[in-house]
Amino acid sequence: SVLSRYENQITILSDYLEEFPETDEPVWILGRQHHLNTDKSKLLLDISARLWFTYRRKFSPIGGTGPSSDAGWGCMLRCGQMMLAQALICRHLGRDWQWEKHKKQPEEYHRILRCFLDRKDCCYSIHQMAQMGVGEGKSIGEWFGPNTVAQVLKKLALFDEWNSLAVYVSMDNTVVIEDIKKMCWSPAQSSSVAHSSAHLHRSALGQNKNTAGLCPGWKPLLLIIPLRLGINHINPVYIDAFKECFKMPQSLGALGGKPNNAYYFIGFLGNELIYLDPHTTQSFVDSEENGTVDDKSFHCQQAPHRMKIMNLDPSVALGFFCKEECDFDNWCSLVQKEILKQQSLRMFELVQKHPPHWPPFIPPTKPEVTTTGAELIESTDKLFELEEEFEILSV
Repeated sequence: SVLSRYENQITILSDYLEEFPETDEPVWILGRQHHLNTDKSKLLLDISARLWFTYRRKFSPIGGTGPSSDAGWGCMLRCGQMMLAQALICRHLGRDWQWEKHKKQPEEYHRILRCFLDRKDCCYSIHQMAQMGVGEGKSIGEWFGPNTVAQVLKKLALFDEWNSLAVYVSMDNTVVIEDIKKMCWSPAQSSSVAHSSAHLHRSALGQNKNTAGLCPGWKPLLLIIPLRLGINHINPVYIDAFKECFKMPQSLGALGGKPNNAYYFIGFLGNELIYLDPHTTQSFVDSEENGTVDDKSFHCQQAPHRMKIMNLDPSVALGFFCKEECDFDNWCSLVQKEILKQQSLRMFELVQKHPPHWPPFIPPTKPEVTTTGAELIESTDKLFELEEEFEILSV
């Protein structure tokens, strides 16, 4: 509690809360350009519309006996939630959707929020993420890095039938077009797995029968690219390319920050990054009986934080969302034009074919399990064993 009060004071007193300076330079927020001199109010509306996840307290203990607050350790998990939530907003409501206090929101909005509530039965809750992190070598209460949270989201998305996302996390700074298209166009799971586990996953993760995952076609893509942009400090040669990513219409921003201090970066102004800060501890919020969520604490309604790009820790993860295949094709073109052809030292590689020296690419599939409820994710070791066996059988 002392730590929480201290962090709240820091947030309130931070000089990052100062208003934007007077400048003719454009502000870029997740693929949208704003001009401070003409549409400052639109800029602030755009920022406040992003779902803002922070430390929470007084939720049910993780795993039954674990922590009931993530203050001091859950900041990167919260940032991962924010990036994923932005993907879901784009998927269901569109990038231009705006939030206004006290304004009635569509059911899809409340359903997205319910995915992230701090309950063991919500598919992207702090409970699910922390326990899935055990399989990535992270104890509950241990700080995550950008790559770890990306791997956790990739695993959890396999059980999310409503949103039906294909989550691709790049390896070795390389994005493979062939693998992504194979994953996004992969047919629905075999009927035996889909039918035997459909009720289980709806029960455990709060889904219903409206499962877009069983429909043929392109699965919306969440693309996460973990990067190391230097050794101890970010290499200045990457700055222009890093900023260029925030201009892309597919942008979901970036995960990163400083050692043991994670932020969700959503844009930039000049050589300053704009970010949402999870380091404020709020009380647990549950959904109402009618399924709506009191959402005031899930939107940051103060001037956004800023930091100089050169102060960024070099370990980051870029995020992009491609709802349709044409969005992904457009993203590939933008990367070739704006990043790869302009850089002598590239942030990452974009290749057409799967590298021959890599292990074969097998699109991840939902493992067949027999447990129910919260045990689904609590038994992470068993889950990973089942997933590996299923992938071997698929081959």
